[in-house]
Amino acid sequence: MTLRDCRDLAVSTANPTSLAAYESAVEQMHSYFGDPVATIDAALERDPEFVMGHALRAGVLTTAADRSAEPMLRQSIEAGEALWSKANERERGHLTAARAWLEGDFERAAHRYAGILADFPRDSLALQIAHLGAFYLGQSTCLRDFVSRVLPYWDESVPGYNYVLGMRAFGLEEMGDYERAEATGRRALELQPRDPWAVHAVAHVMEMQGRAAEGVAWLSEREANWAPDNGFAFHNWWHLGLFHLDLGHTDRVLALYDEHIRRPDSKLPLEMVDAAAMLWRLHLRGVDVGHRWQELAEGWATVSDQAYYAFNDVHAMMAFIGDGKLDAAQKLIGTLERAVTGVHTNAMMTREVGLPMARALLAFAQGRYGETVDLLLPIRPIAHRFGGSHAQRDIIALTLVEAALRGRQVRLARALVAERIDLKPRSPANWAMAARAMELLGDRTNAEQARARATRLAA
Repeated sequence: MTLRDCRDLAVSTANPTSLAAYESAVEQMHSYFGDPVATIDAALERDPEFVMGHALRAGVLTTAADRSAEPMLRQSIEAGEALWSKANERERGHLTAARAWLEGDFERAAHRYAGILADFPRDSLALQIAHLGAFYLGQSTCLRDFVSRVLPYWDESVPGYNYVLGMRAFGLEEMGDYERAEATGRRALELQPRDPWAVHAVAHVMEMQGRAAEGVAWLSEREANWAPDNGFAFHNWWHLGLFHLDLGHTDRVLALYDEHIRRPDSKLPLEMVDAAAMLWRLHLRGVDVGHRWQELAEGWATVSDQAYYAFNDVHAMMAFIGDGKLDAAQKLIGTLERAVTGVHTNAMMTREVGLPMARALLAFAQGRYGETVDLLLPIRPIAHRFGGSHAQRDIIALTLVEAALRGRQVRLARALVAERIDLKPRSPANWAMAARAMELLGDRTNAEQARARATRLAA
């Protein structure tokens, strides 16, 4: 006998308690409220032959983007594979996809999870893992299209529809379809206000359009629905910090960092990425962040020799440089140089983006601004290949502009800032950079006008 879940998908168990735990864990996975691994672990302790429980646990662990999760991931996959004869087609698909991730083929894993959706379009777990996999791979088209392929099978009568809309909103945003993205995210929140991913998707729209004051209001007014006891809150706090940074509120950014963005006891790469990205943006502005670099660099030192995911490695490099640990930075470059010879997905990410980016950051730290520019310019068109969102990868462009300004490549800096202003004309930070470029070019009149506009937008 098999049971069916709330979305009418068969689960290889006759134990209703196991199924109930699975349903709770899936909800926790989608909402980031609670601990899906702890929930499913309790069920597996009672029912070790619960195949879908092992598959869920494996899927959640793939999304950590952290090599330290590999032993648990392997354990889940092997436990599920030992029950292969008891598993149904969908469960086998989950285990096969997770196995690809364990073997370092992140792209095959994400597309195998997405492949499950052709036969089981209401498998919201497979959808979310595929969606996050596309994010880690920087595949914006897939972020949108993986969700699009299942939409005909979802409506308000299906539990979790709001989460599907939240994922759709983020995919549309990453494809630059801002109007539909915002409308879809807002609709998701009408159905379920406690959907941090949908809140996050709309925040991304506002970030990409330079709507910093609106972004502050958007996140602040909904804080009770995304912040308390939520595993994704650190990232939404990071977005709130970005909005304040654009407005020039650096004291508020540092307060957010200390209170919410950075937990000093956390060694989770996803959290340390946001911490490093925020401190680096402050560093580019010449803001003294004090002891914060040292603590963060110590956290990165525990995982920086893994070369597991290039996006993480680049942010570790920022922390080492910010703390003045150039020996650790040089050691990390050596690790990345060895990593490019592999055949797994991360070898490509490291070779094409991660390693040249790390070298550029080190050159920047050593005042070799011309070299920084030469290394970063070719990365920009292919930066998506090492994952992350447009908002996260903007750190490449910000570093490039700052290197051009400091290296007196002023006409290049002016051109790069013009690109930014065309995309985000309401950003005070962009106009402030334009003023710096014009000042260096001796164009005092336009520099004053740009500076005045930055002040008006920040008010």
